[in-house]
Amino acid sequence: MSRSLRIEAELSVRSQTMITDVTDTALWVAAVRAAEGERNDAAFRDPFASMLAGERGKTIARYFPDSSSVSWGVVMRTSAIDRLIEEAIQQGVDTVVNLGAGMDSRPFRMNLPPDLRWIEIDFPALVNSKNKALKGRTPHCKVERMGMNLLDRAARQAFMTAVDSESRVGSGGHKTLLIAEGVIPYWSRDDVAAVAQDLGSTQSFHSWILDFDNAGSRQTPKSWEKRLKAAPFLFQVPDWFKFFEQCGWHAQRTISSAEESARLHRPYPLTIPKGLLMRALPSEVRGRILSASGAVLLEKWGKRSGFSSS
Repeated sequence: MSRSLRIEAELSVRSQTMITDVTDTALWVAAVRAAEGERNDAAFRDPFASMLAGERGKTIARYFPDSSSVSWGVVMRTSAIDRLIEEAIQQGVDTVVNLGAGMDSRPFRMNLPPDLRWIEIDFPALVNSKNKALKGRTPHCKVERMGMNLLDRAARQAFMTAVDSESRVGSGGHKTLLIAEGVIPYWSRDDVAAVAQDLGSTQSFHSWILDFDNAGSRQTPKSWEKRLKAAPFLFQVPDWFKFFEQCGWHAQRTISSAEESARLHRPYPLTIPKGLLMRALPSEVRGRILSASGAVLLEKWGKRSGFSSS
């Protein structure tokens, strides 16, 4: 191949790996889940992830800088959130609202009660794409999807009012669970505060599952900045848990990446140089670093969901 053709091919690949919109991140994460399912020791298997990711999602995941450690983090949080959802359902949850659901397929891959109501919200174009991809597929529970920009406060509040009314008239609002996986980092501090406060003011919403990164304010790696230019990480706070406490939510059950890594016997990947540096650290220091991320079940202050904290 001539030098000009090689350069042209390289530029083509680079253009395909650039995230052009925040919705591309949904394809990216679906590709990570698909790759996890191909492992013999998979933490979970998602038979729909490859289809939902498409070639674009797989290309983004394949060429993203530090892809091994990024994938490891996604797998740890996904596995931890699966566990938190299962625990919540065992404690009586009958409605789940997944905010920014992306290409998540938990209603299809998890063993969920058939009478569970599962509501997914994301951008209209993404919801339409997902509806087409999953047409004819049967979920394990009752699934509804709504196209909406969650940062449109009027639309968000109208939705919450409707769900709150249905919950209080029907089976009981104390059994409604919120999820927002991989969403918070792309919102500004003010947007996150507004969403958290709106959710907290909704009577039937008492518990909320999120992934967290409590390493404090830090710079996005330079190798990531260009790839994420159209969908930058905006949410930066010194103390993640304190921020949500100030918004009316406190941590009731936390599963760190370190804990999930040990449970799955899946150590941080041996990448160069980050993985080597991580392995060289004393175990206590490494544990503290890996415990700064994971998944958490939040609960509103002054409300008791009835979920066990153990």
